[in-house]
Amino acid sequence: MLAEGGKMRKNKGKSLTTEKTFVFEFKAGKHRSVLQVPLQFPLNENVSDLHGRIMLLHKLPCFVENELKKSLAGFIEKETLVDFDREAEAALHRLNHGDVDIDKLTTSWAKTYSETTLEHACPEEPSWDEDFASVYHELIHSPASETLLNLEHSYFVSVSELIGERDMELKKLQERQSAEMNKVMQELGKTLCDQDVNTVAAQHFEAQQVLENKWASELRHVTGIQKQEYQEWVVKLHQDLQNPNNSFINEEIKVQPGQPGEAADRLFDEQRQLEESFTIHLGAQLKTMHNLRLLRSDVLDFCKHRRHGSSGVKLRRLQTALSLYSTSLCGLVLLVDNRVNSYSGIKRGTISERNQNKNHKALKCNMNIFNGSSDFATVSQECTDFHFSRVDEQLEIVQQVVLYARAQRCSKQPETAKSGGGEDKSKTTERNSSNILPGEFYITRHSNLSEVHVVFHLCVDDNLRSGSITARDPAIMGLRNILKVCCTHDITTITIPLLLVHDMSEEMTIPWCLKRAELVFKCVKGFMMEMASWDGGISRTVQFLVPQSISEEMFYQLSNMLPQIFRVSSTLTLTSKR
Repeated sequence: MLAEGGKMRKNKGKSLTTEKTFVFEFKAGKHRSVLQVPLQFPLNENVSDLHGRIMLLHKLPCFVENELKKSLAGFIEKETLVDFDREAEAALHRLNHGDVDIDKLTTSWAKTYSETTLEHACPEEPSWDEDFASVYHELIHSPASETLLNLEHSYFVSVSELIGERDMELKKLQERQSAEMNKVMQELGKTLCDQDVNTVAAQHFEAQQVLENKWASELRHVTGIQKQEYQEWVVKLHQDLQNPNNSFINEEIKVQPGQPGEAADRLFDEQRQLEESFTIHLGAQLKTMHNLRLLRSDVLDFCKHRRHGSSGVKLRRLQTALSLYSTSLCGLVLLVDNRVNSYSGIKRGTISERNQNKNHKALKCNMNIFNGSSDFATVSQECTDFHFSRVDEQLEIVQQVVLYARAQRCSKQPETAKSGGGEDKSKTTERNSSNILPGEFYITRHSNLSEVHVVFHLCVDDNLRSGSITARDPAIMGLRNILKVCCTHDITTITIPLLLVHDMSEEMTIPWCLKRAELVFKCVKGFMMEMASWDGGISRTVQFLVPQSISEEMFYQLSNMLPQIFRVSSTLTLTSKR
C-alpha cells in the first residue's frame, strides 16, 4: 500500500524539491507492520542502493526483500512521473500567459535538436588531412602507384644528399676541433690549466650546436616545401584521373639506378638472408593461426630506404604504402633509454655525439644509451613524411603528455608516500619528471619508413644485460602492453627484439642467449594466447629479431628452440604395413 504526503521546498534556491513518504505494509506472522520512509524528490540515488539501506537500517526480515524492492521501485517511478507532469503543466502555464519568449524558446529547441540528432545536424567539414588520406589511399591502389613511389624516391634522394653534406661538414668540424683539443691537452700542466681546457671544450660544443642548428633549420625548410608540393601534386593527380582527356597522368618521374647502389642492395640482402618462418596454431578451443619469423638483422634495417632501390626493396616499400591506411599495419619495438627525445642512444647518432672527445674528464658524460649501427632520428629524417608530423614534433607532444601524467600521478599520491624513507627521497629527487620508467613506452607514427608504420619506443635499463630477469620484469610487461595495443589498433605485424638488446656484448654468452630467448619465447606465447580474448582471434605475424652480429650457429640454435616452445604445426605422414 502506498501513501504520500509532505511539503515542497527549494533546494539552495535553485530547484524545487518535494518530500514524499513511502509507506510499505507487510505481515510477519500474526502481526502487521507499517514502514514509513520520507524521500526527497527528485531522487538522485540508485534504487538498489536505497533498498539495501532501508533493509539494513530498519532490520527488515529477508522474506520481504523482493516485495519491498518492487514496491519501492513502483513508488519512485510513479512519483517521478507526477513531478514531471507538474513541471510540464507549469511550463505550459507560463507559455500560455506570455511569461516565456516563444521565438527564443523555439530557437533554443531547434539548436539543441540539430546538435544532438545526427541526421539533422550540420555535416562536419572534412579536414585537409582526411581528404589527403582518402585521395592517397585511392591513388596508391591505382596504376598511379609507381608514379607516387618514384616521386617519393626522388625527394628521398635530394634529402639524403643534403644530409650527406651536413655529415661531411660536421665531420670536418669535428676533426678540426679534435686536432685543437690534442694541442691543448699537450700544453696542459705547462702553459695551460684545467680552466683553459674547459673553455676550449665549451667553445667547441657551442660551435657544434650552431652548425647543427643551422642544418636542422635547413632540413625543416626543405622537407616542409617537399611535403606541401607532394600533397598538392597528389591532389592534382587525383583530379586529373577523374578527367580521362587530361594527359597529365602519363607523366612519370624516372629514377635511374646506379651500379654501386645495386651492389650495396645485394650486400644488404646477403647480410639479411638468415630467416626462418613458422606457422603455429594457438588457442584453447578456437585455435588461431599465426606466422612466426626469426630474423638476423639490424633493427633499423626495417626503417631505412635504399638510395638505389632494387626490385625487392621497391616491393617492400610498395607493400608498406598500400597498407598505410588499412587494418594491417606493421609495428616495430625499439629499445630506448628513459629520455623522451631524439638526442640519445639509438634514437640519435649525429657525428658530434658519436665522436665525443674522451681525452679529458671535463668532457665525459655518464649516459645510459643503447648503441645501434645507425640512428633512428637520422633515418626518419632522410625521407620526408608526407602524412604525419616529423619525429621531433611527435616527441614534443609525447613529452608534454609525460609531464602531465607525472603531475597527475604525484598529486594523487598519499601524504605517507611523500614522507617516506631517505632512500626513496633520494630516488625521487634524482628522477626527472620528464623521463619515463622502464617498461613504459611511447608511440610514433610514420609513412616514410621502408617496412614500418608504427614504432613502439620501449624504455629499458642496464638490468636487461644481466641474465637474472624474470617474466615480471618491466621490459617483459612492456611487451605485453605493446601486444595489447597491437590488438586494439589493427597492427597485425610486429617485430620484437628477441634478446631484448640491439647489440651483442661480451657477457652475452651462448647460455645467456638461450636462457633469454626461452624466456621471451614463452612470455610472448602466453601473451599471444591472451590476444584471443583481446581481439577475438585474428591471425598475426610476429617477427623475432636477433642482432646482426650473432653467429649463424647461435641463430640456428634459437631456430630449433622456437618450434619446441610454440609447437609448430606439421604434416603427419601415415604408413600402413600389409
